Amino acid sequence: MLRESFIHVPGIGRTTERSLWKQGCPNWDAYLAAGGRFSTGHADRKSVIAFLERSNRALRDFEHQFFARHLGLREAWRAYGDFKHLCAYLDIETDGASITAIGLFDGSNFTCLLKGDNLENFRDLISKYSLIVTFCGGTFDLPMLKRHFSGVLLDQIHIDLHPLLRKLGFRGGLKKIEKEFGIARPPDLDGLSGFDAVILWRRFAGLGDEAARERLVAYNREDCVNLEKLTAIAYSRLKSETLGSPSECD
Repeated sequence: MLRESFIHVPGIGRTTERSLWKQGCPNWDAYLAAGGRFSTGHADRKSVIAFLERSNRALRDFEHQFFARHLGLREAWRAYGDFKHLCAYLDIETDGASITAIGLFDGSNFTCLLKGDNLENFRDLISKYSLIVTFCGGTFDLPMLKRHFSGVLLDQIHIDLHPLLRKLGFRGGLKKIEKEFGIARPPDLDGLSGFDAVILWRRFAGLGDEAARERLVAYNREDCVNLEKLTAIAYSRLKSETLGSPSECD
């Protein structure tokens, strides 16, 4: 979807992007091969050509900062297909005041960092990723992380599933939406909430309850792993709606 997108180009909005597709210009390469003969409204064609050439270089080098800057949070989902192999599905747990756990899932492996143990490893681990997926991360997870880890540059492309799923008509919290898509959690974790995560942390930190720690980590893992499932669904639907909606493209 990224190569089909023109909305990140300065001066090009949704109307002009749809116009380009309707003119028979499906992607960057088509525009460049035609020497910019397609109409781009008020956007200067030479500038568009230069910017698309720059976009190709950025994608070739997986320069995520370029796309994070020019797509913004609203359109960041368009980069998922090209950057998902460099993606961290991220979720944090807190005690109300500080971060107690950070979960990172890369599509294959899950890591949970815990307060008082290895939480500071986040500084190094996050630098390996070009894309971050969260649920409500724009208002909760990332602000908390920036406050806790001063100096850490969170410049990745960020997909926040909460507003994207609302756009698709799905409202409510993560667990509610999972159920709407038939995503089931293990019976011993089904029904647990963020409040339960706080209780589990207090049992572990205050009483040394290892079973509480294990359950907290398992709960956090479900949050992260299920983000991948929901992202794939949201990306597919948004791509279909954006490129294939008769109301927008006819």
